[in-house]
This record gives sequence, C-alpha cells and structure tokens, in this order.
Amino acid sequence: MITVDEAQTLCLALVAPLQAQRVPLAQAAGRVLAQSVTAGRAQPPFAASAMDGYALRQDDCRPGAVLQVIGEAAAGHAWAGQLGAGEALRIFTGAPVPAGADRVVIQEDVTRIGAQITLDDTLDHGTNIRPQGADFAADYHLTAPRILGPSELALLAAMNAGHVAVTRKPEIAIIATGDELVMPGEDPRPDQIIASNLFALKAMIEDAGGFARILPIARDTEASLTTVYELAMGADLIVTIGGASVGDHDLVAQVAARFGLRQSFYKIAMRPGKPLIAGAFGDGTPYLGLPGNPVSAIVCGHLFLLPMLRSMLGLTDVLPPLLHAALQAPVAANGPRAHYMRGHVSEGTQGREVLAFDRQDSSLLTVLSEANALVLRPAHDGPRDAGEVVPVLPLSC
Repeated sequence: MITVDEAQTLCLALVAPLQAQRVPLAQAAGRVLAQSVTAGRAQPPFAASAMDGYALRQDDCRPGAVLQVIGEAAAGHAWAGQLGAGEALRIFTGAPVPAGADRVVIQEDVTRIGAQITLDDTLDHGTNIRPQGADFAADYHLTAPRILGPSELALLAAMNAGHVAVTRKPEIAIIATGDELVMPGEDPRPDQIIASNLFALKAMIEDAGGFARILPIARDTEASLTTVYELAMGADLIVTIGGASVGDHDLVAQVAARFGLRQSFYKIAMRPGKPLIAGAFGDGTPYLGLPGNPVSAIVCGHLFLLPMLRSMLGLTDVLPPLLHAALQAPVAANGPRAHYMRGHVSEGTQGREVLAFDRQDSSLLTVLSEANALVLRPAHDGPRDAGEVVPVLPLSC
C-alpha cells in the first residue's frame, strides 16, 4: 500500500488542464480564468470627485473665501471648461474634476447664495478627489488561473472585458457498481440498498466547477460493466464506485483492463478508503475507482477526485487545505493507516476547536452529515489528550 501523499501525486499525474473557451462575462461566474486579462482603460479613467460639493483651486481654498459658481458637473456629464482663480464648479460624486481644479470642498462646508459660495471657517483636510488610475492603471493585468467570483467579475467589468477565456468544464462520468444497488425512488428488494454516494459526488463535482454525468448502475456482470464503460468513454475522467476490493464479484478492474486500463496504484494506507484504484485507459482518459462504502467514497472524493478536477481546470493549489485545531476530547492511538476521522470544527474561547466523533464506521452517512471537517491522524500516531492541536481538513469544495 502507498501513502495518501503518494496516491495524490500519482492521481494528479494522470490529468492536465483542459482547453480554454471564450464566454461572455455574464456567464463566467464560478469558472476558472484560463488567460490573463489586460485592462482596456484605467479606473477611474479620469480624476473624479469623491463627494458632492464644489470643485476649486487649492489656492482659493481658505476659510471665508467667496467664489463664483460658473457651472455644474455630474456623473456622466463632464464640464468642458477651465476653472480659473476665484471660480468654483458645482460637482457631484463620480463626476470628472474640471481642468484647473485640484480640490473639492464638501457641500456641508459651504454657504451658497445665488451664484456665489462662501467657504466656512472649518474645512476638511482632504482633496476629496479620486486620482485617475487610483484603482488600477490602463496596463493592469488580472492574472490566470483563478476562480472568478463576484469580486473578480466586478473587476473584469471595470476593466472593460466583455468576454473572458475560461477553462472548459471537465465532464466526469460516474458509475456506481453492484447488484445490491437501486436508484432513489425505486422499490428495493430486502437485500438491496440505495445508491447514495452518486449524488454526493455529483454535488461535489459541480460545486467545484465540473459537470457530472451519472450513468446507469453497472451490475456485477461483464456484459453490464462493458456496456456502461462504453457509455462512459468520451468523458474527461471516469469514476467508478464500488467493486475495488478483491472478491469473486469485483469485476470492475478486470473489465476496465479490456479497455486498456493501466493502473497507477491499487490500495492506499488510509481509512476509510483503502481499496482505491487510479490509472488511465488506453486512449489516455484518466480513471479513478472509489470504494463502495458511502463515507469512504466521499472522503476519497475530497482527497483525490476534487484535486484531479481542480488540476483539469488549470488551478495550481489543488489539494485540500490543512488547518489545525485543538481537540475537545481525547482520542485513542491510531493504527498503521492514516485515519481521516469525521469531526466538527468550531470557534472556541481559545481559538479553533475540533470534536472527533466517536462513531467512525464508513457506512454511517448520518455521522458524515454532521461533520464539517476530517481530523487527520497519521499512521501510528499515539493517543492525544483534549487540548492538543491536530491537523484538520475542512469538508468543503
């Protein structure tokens, strides 16, 4: 068996960033920017008033000064003249500051009668002007790769980018295997169970920026597995669930070999999730074989599937983040495999805390649904007391 770190490295070696496609900015939310974008103009593109008030020359800005108002400027309506000595321009927030002016006095510091203003005795000390390019210059670059969230979209819009190049969404084919499985809503026999982990993995994939294609359940026959593998071909990544253990009915890897599967590894020193397979088919399509137990499949999804997906999207920081938290209760010594214990992280009076749940069976979805983190116990780690700091992985995409 290999370590989790070794398995992650081998999984990531199977994938590469997909090609880019140009999309309208309105369709780019959550996508990964594939090519850096250069601004089309500075922001702001002109010196702009930061307040409602009066634009004037700094030399005229003194308490008691009386100035003649010669015009008005509003956002989107610039005043085209030149401001001279003793003159002021009524100006509103966002309007271009006129030539000759280098100060805006806020309207609360001015008394106006007719076309004249008198500056009050108390004036603020700021210029109240946003300089041209104060946010970014005309040659500003938004670098790729990065996930495009609301802030990035607003920035790209201000940069006058109507379309952007984003990485194509990876299509991931998901195959659940086993005679014991039925889909939700069907009428299972007493000896059957519901294929639950399909839907967790689909949600994880699509939250992370991919497209998940759920295929029909593959039964424990060579003919059924062959048919479903044929349906999966053409995807960017093929994922099977179950059938990775050694047994009379575990035909997944055997049938996959007929499609040219070259295994990179089989079995990892972790729990839950020991029976994991990764490799590539004859046409180069990467393959990941997840364990069948629901928690095992989902934990391995976080550790291996999502990093592969992020790598295909062109991201570079693809592994799940590692945080640290103080144990709320003691945990026993760990065995020879790394243990990813379900737990709950919260903020306590002394900082981040984590409670590792007592029940850790890999079939317990109720426990997983209450967890927001995995507590990482290295192989052969000794017992830990309450208050000791341990590594944790947040359960998020």
